Amino acid sequence: MYKKKATMIHTKHSLRVRYGETDAMKYVYYGNYAEYLEVARVELFRSIGISYDEIEKLGFWLPVSEYKIKYLKPAFYDEILEIHTYVKKIPGVRIEFEYEIYNQSKQKISEATVTLFFLDATTNKVSKCPDFLMNLIEKNWKNSSET
Repeated sequence: MYKKKATMIHTKHSLRVRYGETDAMKYVYYGNYAEYLEVARVELFRSIGISYDEIEKLGFWLPVSEYKIKYLKPAFYDEILEIHTYVKKIPGVRIEFEYEIYNQSKQKISEATVTLFFLDATTNKVSKCPDFLMNLIEKNWKNSSET
């Protein structure tokens, strides 16, 4: 039986843990992970051809409606983290991002999912994914075997 390959957008972004992002044990403070995920999400948009700023200038906001994270191992001061960001579902009124964060030893240290919704900045109403963004998403959609 033929099985359809999963499709998605997948990007990687690296960052170094700064001292101010850690606690007394030099573990990354748990609240900083949300910012790491936001940085990776913004870079995913940039990689498909649009900046977050451009999306906003074209009249759309993307508020977060759900945030879920599982901490598997701590990240430490001065480590380089690699954040894998995935969009595995074509967006409707929501867009869901899945994340995996790896330390420099290539160990997965956390998994997360963040869901945002499209909000028309003029009407302040929930909207479907705008066409300009949907076109970029479809153009960059790949078989999972290509990533």
